Amino acid sequence: MPDSVLPENSARPEAPGPATDPPASPVPLPDTALPTTALPATALPAAVLFDMDGTLVDTEQLWWRAAAELAEELDRPLTDEDAPEVLGQAIEHTAAHLHRVSGTALGEAELAARLGESFAAKVAAETVPRPGALALLAALRDAGVPTALVSASPRRVVDLVLSAIGRDWFAVTLAAEETARTKPAPDPYLAAAERLGLDPAACLAVEDTPTGVASATAAGCAVLAVPSTAVPMPEGERITLLASLEQADLALLGKLAGAGAVRP
Repeated sequence: MPDSVLPENSARPEAPGPATDPPASPVPLPDTALPTTALPATALPAAVLFDMDGTLVDTEQLWWRAAAELAEELDRPLTDEDAPEVLGQAIEHTAAHLHRVSGTALGEAELAARLGESFAAKVAAETVPRPGALALLAALRDAGVPTALVSASPRRVVDLVLSAIGRDWFAVTLAAEETARTKPAPDPYLAAAERLGLDPAACLAVEDTPTGVASATAAGCAVLAVPSTAVPMPEGERITLLASLEQADLALLGKLAGAGAVRP
């Protein structure tokens, strides 16, 4: 999350500039949209399954700020050591962590509700697409590759983001409460592949945190990891790291999908 790269020596994201109204839907595509023509020999992924926070939109810092503000109220400020319990995690997980480390008398459900309200308000005001995200979505759409949004955020936050960047990019969208377990369990990616009628092994997942990478890997997907934090990424045969989605194109995605790639 809730599942902007952190400073090199800190897990805390820097605060963004002043809040602005969310952009109209859909956000205009950049002039540097990836080329999508003249690719007859390029193998393509059967589908691409995108994480949302920190991957497609610059919201991971907003999630950290929401958690940090609540932690301050509980007289237990966040430190770098809290990052694995906050970044990429579902609201309930972070609420349970804050309850445990602060010793507050407030219940986990109340903490989760306060986190959710704070995060949703920040997303509504400050949603910004990650560099290269919309261009890559446009390239996949034009090439006829189905995409899914697979998020550990609650549905109301997912819908806020979709209102900002456009809903029509995705054939399927999944939020945290729509599977029995959320990330790092494989359930969200298994459900997305099932709704698309595909084997997860034929799909490429795009993630930004270790929690999301663990979820997609457990589901059997190949993974393109584009870190949004300084938390180290897991390594694996089907896990590939890039510094930015601006470095991704259709040929690379097809190559990473491997045996799951198809030819148009």
